[in-house]
Amino acid sequence: MTFLWPQNLWLLLALPIVVAAYLWLLARRKKTALRYAGLSLVKEAIGPAQRLRRHVPPLLFLLALAAMLLAVARPAATVTLPSQHETVVLAMDVSGSMRAEDVEPNRLAAAQAAARSFVNAQPGGTRIGIVAFAGAAQITQPPTASRDDVLAAIDSLQLQQATAIGSGILVSLKALFPDAQFDLQSPHGRRMASADASASTGSSASGRPSPKPVAPGSYSSAAIILLTDGQSTTGPNPIDAARLAAERGVRVFTVGVGTANGQIVRGEGWSMRVGLDEESLKTIADLTRGEYFYAGNALDLKKIYQTLNSKLVLEKKETEITALFAAAAAALALVSAVLSLLWFSRIL
Repeated sequence: MTFLWPQNLWLLLALPIVVAAYLWLLARRKKTALRYAGLSLVKEAIGPAQRLRRHVPPLLFLLALAAMLLAVARPAATVTLPSQHETVVLAMDVSGSMRAEDVEPNRLAAAQAAARSFVNAQPGGTRIGIVAFAGAAQITQPPTASRDDVLAAIDSLQLQQATAIGSGILVSLKALFPDAQFDLQSPHGRRMASADASASTGSSASGRPSPKPVAPGSYSSAAIILLTDGQSTTGPNPIDAARLAAERGVRVFTVGVGTANGQIVRGEGWSMRVGLDEESLKTIADLTRGEYFYAGNALDLKKIYQTLNSKLVLEKKETEITALFAAAAAALALVSAVLSLLWFSRIL
């Protein structure tokens, strides 16, 4: 547990003072009682349980005071709460390497099956978009709450040539931020509202103020799930594209499809070995505060999407819990007063 206003914790020093004052009052009452000749008879009438009970209301009041003073320091704790992710973009690799059959029946078919399971498991209010990328990337389905439209876009994916993972990330960002400007042909993808800003004016080429970079992973309204075999052959640098996502605070969860040794894929007059490049996918996930998952077979891939679903629905966040401490203080003070009235016909 942490405190947003830790400088107020010094108020807890009042607790020992209150305890000392209480002990002083007890001692004073004892001296006053000694003046009466029949004190021994009174002690005999009061049992040990009765003597102990008289300290319960003051103890509860002391706990209430402690809770109230802690509330003044604004405590915060890491708790698991429903996530505020409202939009998820599935960026799916449709390059020729996804025809490899080291994941049955092949990488693309397994990815489509797992994506369908993921979509069906999402809450009804979550908007889902589909981005397909090979040598270029395109939004095949803008973010929508219609599950039928999303599933139709997944089923319509077709294999193409080359792999531009960087373009897949940038187009996914475009789906989340339609007003942002990208240069998808640039090696660095740096024609974005935050990147084409003039150093002297601090504004973008469109005349709008350029957005300031935020903390990686801090944008809680959206996430990107990038599914690929991790071998980029063209387009913007995927790492630079990941940095742009990090500047926007968008987390990118990467899913590596295939096996490390890969498989030889043959086409019309050509053949090539396609393996899984995990390092680049791990780097992308690390930069954006996402997470990397490995899918060695179709079953693993389905489990990964189920795991991602739980991560997107529930999220650990540092949350202020001042209200809980204040409510506890009020409850303890109320119980202390009620017991004191019931037992002694007075408050403390």
